[in-house]
Amino acid sequence: MNYSGGSRLWVFAVGVFALGSFAVGGVAVGGVAVDLAALLVRDPARTLLLRVSGPSMQGAGIDDGDLLVVDCALTPRPGDVVVARLEGGFTLKRLVRRCGGLALAAAHPAYPLLPLLPGGDHQLLGVALHVIRHC
Repeated sequence: MNYSGGSRLWVFAVGVFALGSFAVGGVAVGGVAVDLAALLVRDPARTLLLRVSGPSMQGAGIDDGDLLVVDCALTPRPGDVVVARLEGGFTLKRLVRRCGGLALAAAHPAYPLLPLLPGGDHQLLGVALHVIRHC
């Protein structure tokens, strides 16, 4: 799934992944197990994990290969990083106000601003809340 050479987003339901508790060095963090699902996922039924492919959001700290926790129950607001269906493809951009309307802005200078025209072929699918990166 690609939009104008932008990022490909691989979509997985949260239930596919084991987001459970973990221990550091054999000892639970802070003396108690840390439940990643409880920390990162507000509404499991309306949450997705997405793998990002592409550089369009590098300036926002979202890199190729990162996993995003996306809450589809939240109403996107200007300033949020959102997953959008746009003209048959999917993209990840920041929702911004421009010229009295809304647009999707990349965090990389090589990608143009994408206006969201009233009645246009687009849908805001969810708000990215957390970035998970392999160290």
